[in-house]
This record gives sequence, structure tokens and C-alpha cells, in this order.
Amino acid sequence: MSAPRFVVDPLDPRAPSSEVWEQLTEAERRYVLMTLPSEFPSADPPEGDPHRIPKEKALGALSEFFRSRQRGVYLSAELPVYYPDERVFAPDLIAVLDVENHERMSWVTSHEGKGLDFALEISVAGNKKKDFEDNVVRYARLGIPEYFAFDVPRQRLMGWRLARADAQTYEPIRPEGGRWQSRILDLDLSLEAGKLRFFSGTAPLLDAQELIVRLSTMVDEVLHKSEEDARRADAAAAKADAAAAKADAAAAKADAAAAKAEKLAARLRELGVDPDQVA
Repeated sequence: MSAPRFVVDPLDPRAPSSEVWEQLTEAERRYVLMTLPSEFPSADPPEGDPHRIPKEKALGALSEFFRSRQRGVYLSAELPVYYPDERVFAPDLIAVLDVENHERMSWVTSHEGKGLDFALEISVAGNKKKDFEDNVVRYARLGIPEYFAFDVPRQRLMGWRLARADAQTYEPIRPEGGRWQSRILDLDLSLEAGKLRFFSGTAPLLDAQELIVRLSTMVDEVLHKSEEDARRADAAAAKADAAAAKADAAAAKADAAAAKAEKLAARLRELGVDPDQVA
């Protein structure tokens, strides 16, 4: 087997340039995809639960929202992203619209046929300059339509978008009523009680834990109503049974009175008296 025409540098893993990618055979492309790392060392230190929790909540809320609408939106967190001949990067959360939603080890734009549509970074103790300055320049140059960054300690949310598909620089997204509009997701982002929250219209998107609590409450309410309905049905049946028993008693009393009257009438006939003539 001849040597591959493109070899991934483990110290600086990059996807081939667009020109090189076009020249590769399908087998060579598969080889590149297999050798691009799905993990890579980061210069940023771990940021703990204050970083993990908002990322997981955002991913869970968006996943449930788009699943319920049956739209093909691929979502992932800290997935290695490879643009042609660019340094690999891994935003805290990404979204790509109208693509197959299956598991991936990385996002390689040449292979997927498109780049990211939305990126979000959550900053706790990491490099603020990277998230709020460097990425703003780089993501715009790469053509990512929208980018948001959330500074957890400072409770600061910022967003940027490309005004045109061919633009190379971002324009800031101005908040309205405390909300930042994402045209890509057709949702609003906001900070609520110190937490990042997505809104569809006036309705907040629920994260996984909130959804579980709401569903549990709904189940409890249904069960409570079912038990109340059963108790009312039992009471109505008992009342109906009592009414039926009372009616049966009245009927039996009437039958007894009629039988007694007939016996008296028979006795009068025996005595030669017509019962009908008795006043």
C-alpha cells in the first residue's frame, strides 16, 4: 500500500485544506477521518461543576426542544471541530441545522459538507480573552453565523452574528428586554437567577431535571384526579345502592299492603259482602 498523501500531525492535528481534500480518494479520506484525534490536550485548566452544569443544562434543554419538534438539529458539547487546515477547537456547545443527528467522534466540515451554525462558550476560570476576543475574530472568519459567550462569575452574556453569509466580521447582538435573540435557533437567550436560560417566545426551555420534575408533578396530578374520580364514583354508587334499597323496601311494603287488602276482600266475600260496596 502506498503512503497516504495526507498525514495528521499529532502535535498540531488539522484537517486537510479544501484543495488537498478534493484530491484525496474516498479511502484516503476515511483514513484521515480515522486518524484525526477525538481528544486533544487543552491549555485551559478544568473549570469544575460551575462550567459543567450550565453546559449540560443547555445541551439537555435544546436537545429536548428540537426532539419534540422533530427537526434535524445536531447538538454536541466539547466536540473536536476541524475546519480545513485550521487548528482544532472544541466549543462548549455547538449546533448544526438540518443534518443527520447521529453520534460523532468529531465534526470535520469537509466530510460533513458544512460548518457550524451556532457556538456557545461558557467561561468560569478559563481564558477570557480567548472566549470574548479571540473566538469572536476566529469564528467570524470561519463563517460560523452565531456565537455566544457566557461569563459565569461576572454574570455576563454576549452574542455576535454575521450580518451576511459572506461577512468576515461579527456584529454584536443587542439584548432587548434582557434577552439576546438567536436567529439560528429561533430562540432567545437570557440570564435568569444567575443561570443561562433559553426561551421559545415567553416559554422557558426546561432542562432534563426540570422536565423530570414537571412530568412527575403531572403524573401525581393525574393519579390524584383518578383517585378523586374513583372516590366520587364509589360514593355515587353507594348512594344509588341506598336509593335502590329504599325503593325495594317501599315496593315490598306496597306489595304487603296489597296482599293484606286482598285477604280482607276475600273474607268479606265469604261473609256475603261485596268489598266494592263497602264504604
